[in-house]
Amino acid sequence: MATQANALGAPIERREGRAKVTGEALYATEYTPPGCAYAWPVTATVARGRVTSVDTGSALGLPGVLAVITPDSAPRLAGTDDPTLALLQDARVPHHGWPVALAVAETLEAARAAAEAVRVVYETEPHAALLDENLADAYQPDEANGGHPAERRQGDPEGAFAGAPVTVDVRYRLPPLFNHPMEPHGATALWHEGRLTAYDTSQGADAVRAALAELFALPEDRVTVVSEHVGGGFGSKGTPRPHVVLAAMASLHTGRPVKLTLPRGRLAELVGHRAPTRHRLRLGAEPDGTLVSVMHEVTTHTSRIKEFVEQAAVPARVMYAAENLLTTHQVAALDVPTPSWMRAPGEAPGMYALESAVDELAHALGMDPIEFRVRNEPREEPDSGRPFSSRHLVECLREGARRFGWSDRDPRPGTRRSGPWLSGTGVAAATYPVLVSPSRATVTVHPDGLYVVRINATDIGTGARTVLAQVAAEALGVGVEEVRTEIGTTGLPRAPLAGGSSGTASWGWAVHEACRSLSRQLQERTGPLPPEGLTASADTKGSADEESPYARHAFGAHFAEVAVDADTGEVRVRRLLGVYAAGRILNERTARSQFIGGMVMGLGMALTERGSVDAASGAFIGSDLAGYHVPAHADVPAVEAHWIDERDEHLNPMGSKGIGEIGIVGTAAAIGNAVHHATGVRCRELPLTPDRVHGGL
Repeated sequence: MATQANALGAPIERREGRAKVTGEALYATEYTPPGCAYAWPVTATVARGRVTSVDTGSALGLPGVLAVITPDSAPRLAGTDDPTLALLQDARVPHHGWPVALAVAETLEAARAAAEAVRVVYETEPHAALLDENLADAYQPDEANGGHPAERRQGDPEGAFAGAPVTVDVRYRLPPLFNHPMEPHGATALWHEGRLTAYDTSQGADAVRAALAELFALPEDRVTVVSEHVGGGFGSKGTPRPHVVLAAMASLHTGRPVKLTLPRGRLAELVGHRAPTRHRLRLGAEPDGTLVSVMHEVTTHTSRIKEFVEQAAVPARVMYAAENLLTTHQVAALDVPTPSWMRAPGEAPGMYALESAVDELAHALGMDPIEFRVRNEPREEPDSGRPFSSRHLVECLREGARRFGWSDRDPRPGTRRSGPWLSGTGVAAATYPVLVSPSRATVTVHPDGLYVVRINATDIGTGARTVLAQVAAEALGVGVEEVRTEIGTTGLPRAPLAGGSSGTASWGWAVHEACRSLSRQLQERTGPLPPEGLTASADTKGSADEESPYARHAFGAHFAEVAVDADTGEVRVRRLLGVYAAGRILNERTARSQFIGGMVMGLGMALTERGSVDAASGAFIGSDLAGYHVPAHADVPAVEAHWIDERDEHLNPMGSKGIGEIGIVGTAAAIGNAVHHATGVRCRELPLTPDRVHGGL
């Protein structure tokens, strides 16, 4: 059997760690085939209209320039149900930053110079790009993201609110937010004898292969996509993106391998962003703290070419017991880039608003915010009425309070001061759904005792290779050093993307089943293994996608301590603590890294990260790392992540829940609640920049 040091849950180091720090691990644009050329996009400088002419003469006259591809010369693509990938096919400009040409040259520098030399003339049309100026045009969609109904209603929420003795009616605003993975979006593409190979930075190579096969009218077996190492994604690499399509088009057009990396300042316009959201929260309670009405109404924006509706009201359907509940989504279609997935879509903005409003109501009641949450703990999921497979939120709150020293807290706002610094503490709850999809996997045992697991999982920095080896080792009853994992390329057994905190739960299920099948074969077998080894496979279709009678969610509690400079409004976070109930933890080391990473991202959401749209041009402002500020180590001296021992038999064979996203969900609200406790000022718009906080003071 596997030794304790190799057991599932042990803090084993990442298998690819050394390869990454030594440069041995290759990312998508580090593959350089012989004769490789480089591409650079030319993007629209207007918010809406048509291209009337493209002058490529100056660009083509520059040294080393191979081509400038325009809608007139671009390869024709087949139909697609994703209009964000229908690139260089016509003269329309649906938003600022839309690709209108593509320069290809012998070097990256030459390609960039050529792109800058292209002259484009536009016929512009009136545009609308600001959500707040177009709220009246918002409509109710059929669904919010994830297939959630746009509206859910139970009881008489308006009537119960009107009759509630204690109420809050508040509005919260969140700006656009940008995914900024360390590795920008890039791909290397090459055609050979009618076959397309793409090295892509993607969270799911199988989805990219399917999209490329559709666009270029190829059988899927003539497309290979390699995503062996991926430098982060946070959702922005969760679906096929324009960069890989443009690279493949450039390679087809020139007959050369082509490498394309999107400039960081263009990511928000080409690969998605978290849409701005406007929240109205109406909560009503009895004097004893019993919630009688919960209403969460969300308005957001989408582009005109593809509807994407941030499902930010959905968490209110999960969190608190109230007989009268209303959750709605409205969306305005504007001349903006298409928003997309960003870490904990829906939950991160939705829970910021909800958990801030819950804190406001607890303060109005004169109740401790932890006790208020405990009092309104539901017995089953409020929206569906299904029992929870497990729900240990109260345990997370209690354990977090013990670790944080919550009992020593003076509940009065604005009472702790040292010189100009006001200090305070805050708490917020967190939830994220348990998602799982069908997957396939194989495992082969070789005569030398090596077990090889094959599955087209994607490691986006979470340690998937390591954790899947641990899953296999436990299922096989061997040491983890006897297991090798092969992931990250099409041709391996098909697997879902790394997203929605569902990757390990989905892949691990298939790996576990394949390994158990192999174990049974070995038990029944006599004699030596064949030279090629013995292989078993698994496909979890029909089991992983079977509808569960349980409501399956992870939960957590976030605590924050802040100091606020009363003279300047500067907020400094001194401590962050997260305590989670996320099923069985499969690797203590990588899990803690994921939790802390999410919390730091929530810190940025609270204090520094903000996108804005220029009304005149429709362009995102400050979309590179010079203008879009993400947290650094010095921004929070102490971050701690812990979890409770949660056993849940209604998930998957490992008993695991996703952990990549729940770390961000409650962090911003905990920080905002701490700022209120420190100052007595409630800031209802993120980020909590010094000007906003000082204005309140």
